[in-house]
Amino acid sequence: MGREVCRTVLSRPGLELVAAIDPEHAGSLVDAVVGLTGTAAGGRLVIASTLDELTASGADVVVDFTRLDVSRATLAFCADAGIHSVIGTTGFTEEDLVALAVAFDPAEGATANCIIAANFAIGAVLMMRFAAMAAPWFDGAEIIELHHEGKRDAPSGTSLRTAEGMAATRRNAGRSDFPPDATDVVVVEGARGGSGPGGVRMHAVRLPGLVAHQEVLLGSPGQGLTIRHDSFDRSSFMDGVVLAVEAVASRPGLTLGLEPILGI
Repeated sequence: MGREVCRTVLSRPGLELVAAIDPEHAGSLVDAVVGLTGTAAGGRLVIASTLDELTASGADVVVDFTRLDVSRATLAFCADAGIHSVIGTTGFTEEDLVALAVAFDPAEGATANCIIAANFAIGAVLMMRFAAMAAPWFDGAEIIELHHEGKRDAPSGTSLRTAEGMAATRRNAGRSDFPPDATDVVVVEGARGGSGPGGVRMHAVRLPGLVAHQEVLLGSPGQGLTIRHDSFDRSSFMDGVVLAVEAVASRPGLTLGLEPILGI
């Protein structure tokens, strides 16, 4: 994802890539690592190994798609340094989010803002919204999320966020959680997935060749509804990343998801 973000920033008018940080590739030229050539591509920018490069380069916004431990450190640095943050890492706990809301709170003296989103593909955000709208009107729901074999967490942050939204709209409509699974005999442990927020059954698939895909299946007697989104390439996330980068300076404090930016 870091390579794709760099390529996108380098190709979008109004954006400038002033720093790239990756200890694994420190000392390499950005254009060589991201697969571009020429001064217009990477401008001979050298990849750094430490976060200090963010202040040295005068970065306005940091984009981070890494691991949870790395993102926590990056966010602490950015909050201190007054650098806006756009984060695509998933797995933050409620305690993390409470702490981040304080760290980026203007009332606490913060001068930087932060946007954290489980998914930056605009189609995926709409899928989550549609699933939440449908949830109160059906009697059962399951989510199947499919990702590449290198994805570290299961289920995905997007699927958890989807289930949370579905559970919330059911509560708001006066509906109870989806009923528990009635399966009596489980021949292979885990075959029925896990029970997520609101009783939504969740299944994670990991296969080479996949990028990021999700199906939300809802059913009631005599009918079913399937809502599916597919990211066939990492470029699918970049319009949302750019949207967040351009919006973060005008959104004080901590913003969760792209929904507030899209107005949905």
